Amino acid sequence: MKIEQNDEGRKGFFQALKDQKQAGKMTYTWAGTRKFIIDHTEVDSNFKGEGVGKKMVESAVDFAKENKLKVIPLCPFAKNVIEKNPEFQEVLA
Repeated sequence: MKIEQNDEGRKGFFQALKDQKQAGKMTYTWAGTRKFIIDHTEVDSNFKGEGVGKKMVESAVDFAKENKLKVIPLCPFAKNVIEKNPEFQEVLA
Protein backbone atom coordinates (compact mmCIF):
# COMPACT_ATOMS: atom_id res chain seq x y z
CA MET A 1 0.00 0.00 0.00
CA LYS A 2 1.25 3.45 -0.94
CA ILE A 3 0.37 6.64 0.96
CA GLU A 4 0.55 9.89 -1.01
CA GLN A 5 0.22 13.45 0.26
CA ASN A 6 -1.33 16.22 -1.79
CA ASP A 7 -1.02 19.71 -0.33
CA GLU A 8 -3.20 22.32 -2.01
CA GLY A 9 -2.05 25.37 -0.06
CA ARG A 10 -4.69 25.94 2.61
CA LYS A 11 -5.94 22.34 2.57
CA GLY A 12 -4.63 18.94 1.63
CA PHE A 13 -5.05 15.23 2.00
CA PHE A 14 -3.29 11.92 2.42
CA GLN A 15 -4.57 9.08 0.28
CA ALA A 16 -3.91 5.38 0.47
CA LEU A 17 -3.55 3.59 -2.85
CA LYS A 18 -3.61 -0.15 -3.33
CA ASP A 19 -3.45 -1.70 -6.79
CA GLN A 20 -4.02 1.76 -8.34
CA LYS A 21 -7.28 2.19 -6.37
CA GLN A 22 -7.95 4.71 -3.64
CA ALA A 23 -8.34 2.68 -0.44
CA GLY A 24 -8.75 5.72 1.81
CA LYS A 25 -8.47 9.47 2.14
CA MET A 26 -7.70 11.72 5.12
CA THR A 27 -8.21 15.47 4.73
CA TYR A 28 -6.51 18.29 6.62
CA THR A 29 -6.62 22.07 6.85
CA TRP A 30 -3.68 24.30 7.77
CA ALA A 31 -4.03 26.28 11.00
CA GLY A 32 -1.29 28.84 10.47
CA THR A 33 2.13 27.77 9.22
CA ARG A 34 3.17 25.31 11.97
CA LYS A 35 -0.06 23.36 12.64
CA PHE A 36 -2.62 21.41 10.67
CA ILE A 37 -6.02 20.04 11.56
CA ILE A 38 -6.97 16.50 10.55
CA ASP A 39 -10.60 17.00 9.52
CA HIS A 40 -11.84 13.66 8.25
CA THR A 41 -10.71 10.11 7.56
CA GLU A 42 -12.55 7.65 5.38
CA VAL A 43 -11.71 4.18 4.15
CA ASP A 44 -13.34 2.44 1.19
CA SER A 45 -15.48 -0.44 2.44
CA ASN A 46 -13.51 -2.86 0.23
CA PHE A 47 -10.40 -2.17 2.33
CA LYS A 48 -11.87 -2.23 5.86
CA GLY A 49 -9.75 -4.12 8.38
CA GLU A 50 -6.47 -3.62 6.49
CA GLY A 51 -5.15 -0.80 8.67
CA VAL A 52 -5.62 1.81 5.94
CA GLY A 53 -6.77 4.57 8.29
CA LYS A 54 -3.95 3.99 10.76
CA LYS A 55 -1.37 4.08 7.95
CA MET A 56 -2.68 7.46 6.80
CA VAL A 57 -2.57 8.84 10.36
CA GLU A 58 0.97 7.50 10.73
CA SER A 59 1.97 9.26 7.49
CA ALA A 60 0.51 12.53 8.80
CA VAL A 61 2.42 12.12 12.08
CA ASP A 62 5.65 11.38 10.19
CA PHE A 63 5.09 14.47 8.03
CA ALA A 64 4.57 16.56 11.17
CA LYS A 65 7.71 15.18 12.85
CA GLU A 66 9.88 15.70 9.76
CA ASN A 67 8.73 19.31 9.41
CA LYS A 68 8.51 20.20 13.13
CA LEU A 69 4.74 20.73 12.88
CA LYS A 70 1.89 20.14 15.32
CA VAL A 71 -1.35 18.27 14.65
CA ILE A 72 -4.87 19.03 15.86
CA PRO A 73 -6.89 15.82 15.32
CA LEU A 74 -10.53 16.94 15.10
CA CYS A 75 -11.41 13.72 13.28
CA PRO A 76 -12.47 11.21 15.98
CA PHE A 77 -10.70 8.33 14.23
CA ALA A 78 -7.36 10.18 13.93
CA LYS A 79 -7.64 11.41 17.52
CA ASN A 80 -8.22 7.84 18.74
CA VAL A 81 -5.23 6.47 16.79
CA ILE A 82 -2.91 9.20 18.10
CA GLU A 83 -4.10 8.75 21.69
CA LYS A 84 -3.51 4.97 21.53
CA ASN A 85 0.05 5.34 20.21
CA PRO A 86 2.38 7.16 22.62
CA GLU A 87 5.01 7.60 19.89
CA PHE A 88 2.48 9.71 17.91
CA GLN A 89 1.59 12.05 20.77
CA GLU A 90 4.62 14.31 20.51
CA VAL A 91 3.03 16.04 17.51
CA LEU A 92 -0.20 16.98 19.32
CA ALA A 93 -0.85 20.71 19.46
